[in-house]
Amino acid sequence: MNTSGVDRASVGLRSQRGPVLLAVMLSTALVALDATILATAVPSIVGSLGNFAQFPWLFSSYMLAQAVSVPIFSKLSDMYGRKPVILTGVGLFLVSSVLAGCAWSMTSLIVFRVIQGLGAGAVAPMGMTIVGDIYTVAERAAVQGYVAGVWAVSSVVGPTLGGLLSQFLSWRWVFFVNIPVALVAGWLLLHSYHEKIEREEHRVDFTGAAMLAIALSALILGALEGGNAWEWLSVPTLVCGVVGVVGLAIFVAVERRASEPIIDLALLRRRVVASTTLVSLGIGALLVGMTSYVPTYLERTAGATPIAAGAAVAAVSIGWPVAASTAGRIYMRWGFRRTVFLGGAIATVGAALTAALSPWPSVIGMAVCAFIIGLGLGYTAAPSLIMAQSSVEWNQRGSVTGLNMFARSAGSAVGVAIYGAIATNLIRAGGGEGDPATVIHASGWVFVAAAGTAVLMAAATLAVPRDEPGSVGR
Repeated sequence: MNTSGVDRASVGLRSQRGPVLLAVMLSTALVALDATILATAVPSIVGSLGNFAQFPWLFSSYMLAQAVSVPIFSKLSDMYGRKPVILTGVGLFLVSSVLAGCAWSMTSLIVFRVIQGLGAGAVAPMGMTIVGDIYTVAERAAVQGYVAGVWAVSSVVGPTLGGLLSQFLSWRWVFFVNIPVALVAGWLLLHSYHEKIEREEHRVDFTGAAMLAIALSALILGALEGGNAWEWLSVPTLVCGVVGVVGLAIFVAVERRASEPIIDLALLRRRVVASTTLVSLGIGALLVGMTSYVPTYLERTAGATPIAAGAAVAAVSIGWPVAASTAGRIYMRWGFRRTVFLGGAIATVGAALTAALSPWPSVIGMAVCAFIIGLGLGYTAAPSLIMAQSSVEWNQRGSVTGLNMFARSAGSAVGVAIYGAIATNLIRAGGGEGDPATVIHASGWVFVAAAGTAVLMAAATLAVPRDEPGSVGR
């Protein structure tokens, strides 16, 4: 019996909607590859452009631009359609990849990474929103396996490809490789994706968008760079906090009076949207705890090579799509609430094992824990997003998707701040980052905090409204 209630052949790449699905997969590949391919090229980039102190901004600037732009692009898609927004994102990715590949200094490369982050801010939510538009809930049970597979392949191919291109060609090809992917994705979107939109007069909330960008930029900048570029207890941290809090207060006041707000705060009054947003916050915080600290922990304590340490973390991206590809069958049979709770419980087990095994550094042990966490997140992330999407109409689906993905970015930023404060203080109080015993101690407490995050995420899944299996059909 087909538990998803749909013929998988009707939603595959050879189906009528296959070209659109392929376009979404290729667009997603731009973001997924970018998340993994650049790290292995950093030594070559620094060797070519210099300025080692600035290289963390290659990642921070991208993350900041993406997080800030996601809710803005998502709202614009509800007003003017998905197609122009995702084409804009693919176009930004194309142009920025060409520019980044031709960068003449670290500063110029960072600027082009900001543009790339804006492209990701349009592409990432639009891919999932388009899937929500053209497939029913039952069909999405099969389709999400295709999209999740893109991330799985990228997690394996990205680091290897980045290393090979840097070693045998040039680090510039790490960016040039995006060009054919973007061109094919753009062509497929132009010729295969058609949407019907009722043309109406819209008033873009420029004031709200500007205040949101300023406030989020300040808060995320403080979270990303506090303890790195400057001390936590310092003037820059205080300035970021004040600007962020005041900016958010002004943003809320503006949104309450706007006729078409960038973020419809009334959406958060819906239990399904509020609860799944909380779950997404936890996903982002837990994920960054694994990806940011496990590699350093293994390299400094177990003597693991960067490739081995990276492979251990990549197990998250293997477990995630494995679970996502089967999650549809589960939520169609058990319902969304039980599925996301199952995912939260599995992720908690994996995080608890990570903390428990931290005194005994092992690449294999961490890889197993990462795989379990990936399984849990795979059963949590997609079903919670699909449930939120299915609770609203077309003209709010983009906003809900953007809110969900922004919450994940915000969770990552908050997680970085909390875990970073724990690690920095314990390492300073101990024998320094060169002392394996100190690194084990500090990393252990980071993993304990990550396990606590997983518990909170699992608890948030209990707030998800009860649903009957297969009852949501949009």
